[in-house]
Amino acid sequence: IVRVAGIITVLIWLSAVSSNISCLRFILTKQSHYVQRAHFFIALGLFFDFFDGRVARLRNKASLMGQELDSLADLISFGVAPASIAFSLGFQTTVDVLILTFFVLCGLTRLARFNVTVANIPKDQSGKSQYFEGLPIPTSLLLVATMAFWVYKGWHSSELGLPCGILFADSFFEFHPISLLFFIHGCCMVS
Repeated sequence: IVRVAGIITVLIWLSAVSSNISCLRFILTKQSHYVQRAHFFIALGLFFDFFDGRVARLRNKASLMGQELDSLADLISFGVAPASIAFSLGFQTTVDVLILTFFVLCGLTRLARFNVTVANIPKDQSGKSQYFEGLPIPTSLLLVATMAFWVYKGWHSSELGLPCGILFADSFFEFHPISLLFFIHGCCMVS
C-alpha cells in the first residue's frame, strides 16, 4: 500500500533531482532561466517537505522508512542542490569545492544525528519534535535566496563575477570569500 506521505516524499525527490539537472543545464548553456528553475525546484521541495511530515502525523502513519527517505530527500534538496547552484554560479575553485563539500557533509551529519536522537526529543501533541539540535537543513533556503538575488543582479560567473571577488587568485588556495557563508552555515547545522 502506497502511503500519501510517501508520495509527497517522492515529490521532494523529484524537485531535488530537477534542481540539480537544471544546474547542469545552466552550466552547459549559461542561460539564466535554468538556474532560476533550480531555485524554484528547491522552494517547491520545501513546500512538499512541509506537507509530508504533517500528512504522516495526521494519518498516524509515520514509519522509520519514511523518516529515512525524508532525511535523504532533505539532504538532496537542501544540501546537494544548493551546493550545485553555488558551483554552477562560479564557486569552482578547489577551495570553493571543499567548502561546498563540507557544507553537504555537515547537512548529512545533522540529519543523521537527528534521526538517531529523534526518539529522545520531547514531542508536542501532534508528534512533532519540540526543538532542534543544530540549525535544520532547510534553513539553507537563506543561501538559496541569496544566490537567487545574485542571479537577479547578474552577479555570478558572468563578467560581473561573484560578490566579494576572489582571494589568492592563480594559486592553489584561490577561493571566493563569499563561499565562507556555506562554511558558516555548515558549522551551524552541526553545532
